[in-house]
Formats: sequence, structure tokens, C-alpha cells
Amino acid sequence: MSILPILTWPDPRLSQQCEHVGHADLRPLISDMFDTLYAAKGRGLAAPQIGVMKRLFVMDVTWKEGEHNPLVMIDPVVMACERVPVTMEEMCLSVPGVTVPVERHKAVTIQWTDETGDIHMGDFDGAEARVIQHEFDHLNGMVHFDRIDPALRTKLEDPYLEARG
Repeated sequence: MSILPILTWPDPRLSQQCEHVGHADLRPLISDMFDTLYAAKGRGLAAPQIGVMKRLFVMDVTWKEGEHNPLVMIDPVVMACERVPVTMEEMCLSVPGVTVPVERHKAVTIQWTDETGDIHMGDFDGAEARVIQHEFDHLNGMVHFDRIDPALRTKLEDPYLEARG
């Protein structure tokens, strides 16, 4: 069990599409990803955020409220989205200190494989749907900056990049 370094924007790996995982024993990586997620005080962590360019993410939306509900999604596929848009402020472990207003679907239906190889399908709404969509974006080479108006992106991104040197 290890805490792994989290890549920060504008690392070019965060803009790359990830490859499908297929069949592999990911339990050590998944364990490290949860350790990293909790240490960073996040709610979701995608494999590309730690430099692993595979379609995998971990999440635990309720752990900060005291109830652990860890979930692993390997090779997730969005099956359906509720077209009701909801805009909320989002933070990202790969873009520390920047809060961005992002419009996302209110609810999603996802199919995924878990760490044992079992296939699942589930409906998610609220915070879970938002985290899933955020982490799914990472698998497709997107960060939350990619979801906002270009003028707002410049306003938020420029000071972030200047601070990083």
C-alpha cells in the first residue's frame, strides 16, 4: 500500500485518451489508488492522474462524512445520461486550488467491470453521478477546464499556470 504522486495540469498525460484495461490483476494498483485518494482528501481518482494510462478509476463519495463506500470502475461505459443539466463547482486533484463551475448531467447509467472481473450496470445521481462524469473525463483526456467557456478558462487557468511557474 502506497501513496502515489498525482500528476498536475498541464502534464500532457492528462490530455491523452486511455487504453482499455482488459483482463489484469489490478488489486495492488487499486489499493494504492485508494490510499492516494484518501491521503489527498479527494472523492475520485482516475488512473491517468497517477500516470497509468488505463481506463480505470476509484471513488468514494461519502467517506468524508464518515461512511466509506469505495467503488472501482474498470473500462466504464456511459450507457445513458439524464439530459437535465446541473452546474456545480468542481475541484480536481490534478488542478489543485482551482474551483471551476462545470455543467454535467444530473444522472448517468454506467456499465463497468469491478476488480474481480464481474460486470455491473448501475444508475447514479447527485454527487456520485458528478464524480463518475469527472473521472470518466480523465479517461478521455479531459480536465474540468475543458468543460467551460474559453474566456472563463483563461481567467482561471492563467493564474494557476503562473503560480506553478
